[in-house]
Amino acid sequence: MLNLQKKALLVFKNLHFLSLLGNGMMAVFGMVTLAILYRKLSVVEMGVYIFFMAILGLIDVLRAGFLTITFIKFYSGTELERARKVAGSAWFIGIAITALSVVVNIPTYFIAGYVTDQGLILFLKYFSIVSIITLPCFMANCLVQAEKRFDRLLWFKIMTQGSFTLMIFLLAFFNKITLNTVLLAYGISNLLSSIIVLLLKWTMIFSIKYADKPTVLELFHFGKYSMGTNIGSNLFSVTNTFVINFFIGPAALAIFNLGGKLLQVIEIPLLSFAATGMPILSTYYNKGENREMMYTLKKLIGMMTIALLPVALFSLIFAEPIISALGGKGYSHNEAPNLFRIFMTFGLLYPADRFFALALDVIHQPKINFYKILVMLVVNILAVCIGVSIFHSVYSIAIAGIFPTIVAILMTYAPLNKFHKFSFWSIYVIGYKEVIIFIKQMNRTLLKR
Repeated sequence: MLNLQKKALLVFKNLHFLSLLGNGMMAVFGMVTLAILYRKLSVVEMGVYIFFMAILGLIDVLRAGFLTITFIKFYSGTELERARKVAGSAWFIGIAITALSVVVNIPTYFIAGYVTDQGLILFLKYFSIVSIITLPCFMANCLVQAEKRFDRLLWFKIMTQGSFTLMIFLLAFFNKITLNTVLLAYGISNLLSSIIVLLLKWTMIFSIKYADKPTVLELFHFGKYSMGTNIGSNLFSVTNTFVINFFIGPAALAIFNLGGKLLQVIEIPLLSFAATGMPILSTYYNKGENREMMYTLKKLIGMMTIALLPVALFSLIFAEPIISALGGKGYSHNEAPNLFRIFMTFGLLYPADRFFALALDVIHQPKINFYKILVMLVVNILAVCIGVSIFHSVYSIAIAGIFPTIVAILMTYAPLNKFHKFSFWSIYVIGYKEVIIFIKQMNRTLLKR
């Protein structure tokens, strides 16, 4: 029994497990929240909410793109003096971006009076307020990842998403749920989380006094490429959101979002293993162990893709009841189930796309990722516009998403293959072998116990 407890404790302390658990809990809270909202808000109100959150996310990506990977890369494993300079300089950039959003929000607040789309009105009026109240949360998120404190990251995510889900549940229970109260609950949950992380001293806010010009410029010049990559990536969903909202309608946007929301089944492990995989790949690269780095890269992609195969198959067969469980029975009879099938099928390419991009950052080639995103964005816009103009259907937008993904894989495979030659098929061969080894090890462990 004691050995079993020790094993359980070791598993709980594992970085991969904590990262996966944190993202998994976020997804559960998110799914519960969406299930309530889809049942309590009208399909049009739901479309407005999704549109508002999508374009708000684009602004947040500006900050995240500049600082998340940059902060982790320059902060991790450094001496105290260097760590303070990096943290302080990151705070300086974060505050500067937030101040810029406030300045921009002044004229947009008055412009909102001349706009008719409700989601756009909400965004033009309030985006800077959200930027201000979420800044401490964002900086705490960067810091705990850089320090590999995924236990803190887990509690941080529970505080933020958990409090929002609880508020939505209470609003629904007392029959007070409206679009305005939902957005107010979102703001309050983030404000409370920001106050808590400041009180817990998880933000290093006072390190701003150590910020200096060379470090700020160093972070800025590295971050400008990752920012461009992040914004470009986010523009895919935003482009789709705009096209559906303005050319098909908010109701179609709610259906499209529901069909794609369950893609988190793939996104959760990708985000989790990307967060813990980058330091591992970086360690191999910094030691000059390129062969080991590339083997680990191929193992991660191959194992994840093979693990996702049964998930994708299950989704294809049981799409209707899955969509019904999340959005209600009314959504299982429209386009949402088939959209879900399309997304889950294409999602099998995501591990290669995501980890190839991560590897390029590790080998100091962020420019390629940036240019790749620009090409992908052009391909996506062309595919979406052609599809909508011909078919005027949300299906055409979903199918259009496969083209930029294929382009991304081709553009990132070439420089990685030049860095260390390997065949694309070897990724899945290695992945299969590692899955078999993992299963055998698990069987031995269970038999011993």
